[in-house]
Amino acid sequence: MSVVLGINAYHPGASAAIVVDGIPLAAIAEERLNRCKNFAGFPSLAVQTCLDMHNLTWKDIDVVSIGRDRRANRLKKLAYSIRHPGHIMNFYNILNRRYSLNNIHQLIATECDEDLINLRFSVKYVEHHLAHTASAYFISPWETAAGITIDGSGDFTTCMMSRCVGPDIFVSKRFFVPHSLGALYTAICQFIGFESFGDEGKVMGLAPLGADNYSDLMQRIVQTDLDGFTTNSDYLVPLGSTQGMVIDSLGSVGLERHYSNRLIDELGPPRQQHTELTQRDKDIACSLQKRFEEVYFHLFNSLAERTTDKRVVVAGGCALNSVANGGIFDATPFTHTCIQPAAGDDGLALGSALYVTNSILREGRRWIMDNAYLGPQYSNYDIESELKRQGLCYQQLKRDELLVATVKELVSGNVVGWFQGRMEWGPRALGNRSILAHPGLPHMKNILNARIKYREPFRPFAPSVLVEWQSRIFDYHHPSPFMLHVYGIRPEWRERLQAVNHVDNTGRLQTVSHNENPLYYDLIHRFFEETGIPVLLNTSFNENEPIVCKPTEAIDCFQRTRMDTLVIGSFFCRKNLSNEN
Repeated sequence: MSVVLGINAYHPGASAAIVVDGIPLAAIAEERLNRCKNFAGFPSLAVQTCLDMHNLTWKDIDVVSIGRDRRANRLKKLAYSIRHPGHIMNFYNILNRRYSLNNIHQLIATECDEDLINLRFSVKYVEHHLAHTASAYFISPWETAAGITIDGSGDFTTCMMSRCVGPDIFVSKRFFVPHSLGALYTAICQFIGFESFGDEGKVMGLAPLGADNYSDLMQRIVQTDLDGFTTNSDYLVPLGSTQGMVIDSLGSVGLERHYSNRLIDELGPPRQQHTELTQRDKDIACSLQKRFEEVYFHLFNSLAERTTDKRVVVAGGCALNSVANGGIFDATPFTHTCIQPAAGDDGLALGSALYVTNSILREGRRWIMDNAYLGPQYSNYDIESELKRQGLCYQQLKRDELLVATVKELVSGNVVGWFQGRMEWGPRALGNRSILAHPGLPHMKNILNARIKYREPFRPFAPSVLVEWQSRIFDYHHPSPFMLHVYGIRPEWRERLQAVNHVDNTGRLQTVSHNENPLYYDLIHRFFEETGIPVLLNTSFNENEPIVCKPTEAIDCFQRTRMDTLVIGSFFCRKNLSNEN
């Protein structure tokens, strides 16, 4: 039996994962534990939590895998430096900033307060995009597949195409810095005033409110050819020694400016953060998303020309663009996708570990991800202790009673915090750390924003739908268990789902099967029996913070917001409820 610890460190989405004998047992992003959004330091809490969840010690770890390999693509880096001698120091600074990753044993001894004598593991460095590909392929049910990963950059690569066969990933094509679809999206996000790391999803939601009035500009900025794509450096700032990011001593991430003055010359002054969105800003978002999809599909079609396989595995930060993912089946020959739920760099921890166990150790044991619940869970004892400590009134209910009481709240138009089982892996709340509401009430979206979420009104909320009802409500039947596809909502359902129906009549859906999450499935089914709607509005359980992980965070969020009801484990809490225990 092998025990592999995967780590993503000193990069946004710091995380850890444990794979034992080829089976992932735990995977957690550090931000869920230290409460620092997009944390980019060392994931010491995530590492220790993964070990503790399965009673492992450092003596049990055989291999530590890192989703980065500084030796990868050296010739490309050297050639780029020769062409751009001013950037030689930049590469030196990158290597110097990540020097500690070259001595993992000493790093872990320091960060995890562990005696070096207990650290007997070997270390495997897995190239960034190989780890991304592994994170999607080695969770799929397939023995062969095409693979594609697209992001800002990692190990000097911005896109990788692969042929996946059995335990092997054969790279067929790489695209290198400075040509980056992810960096382009970030640059335009910044220009229209979304300047925080991870704001790309906001622009995806804004795009349907605009018109494609800047298509010519977007085609000048990113161009396609038979070989793939290139970005126009006249419009983009070289990423430099920080790869466009600033990481402070506490692990918080900031972004340097990605766009050049040329963009300002053509578009006028950039929007300042938090100021009113103009029609120009909405139109820029629309044109960006449209051009992104055109290039995205072009890359998928280029990949399709290299394979006869109709199945594709997908990862990298750009794979979180669920609008583009929803168009894959119309715009490309691929008929099936498997997208890593933690498609961003947090997924490198799991991906590097899966690469080691499958492609290096060749253990021959494949694992199919039928749900994304790889985080910690808490007992009723832990939950009740915290409820008592914080002085909440509550009822402890049996399973059926809990479902009946929760559905009654939802049907009445109340907002429910739903905290159950193991925490989700990846950025989406998938029914275990979720805020739930009635999807058909006219003002529910405004209520959620005013009471709890305090986010931009143009951002849609997601529908969780019973899997057997998906094709009757949405215009595609391909499941989306990890909320990574946007599909059109059929006309007859738009009014009945108005709280989750976006302005362009789409929804970023989560399909829910009984096998994946029995309790959540049964809750939606009970709601369906009461309302005739087999859908719940599902948004992440948080308030401008990382998604809650522990009971204390859920209870804190419940108390400081205007949430009506908290259903946490077997306990039912309503703000006007008297304590019956």
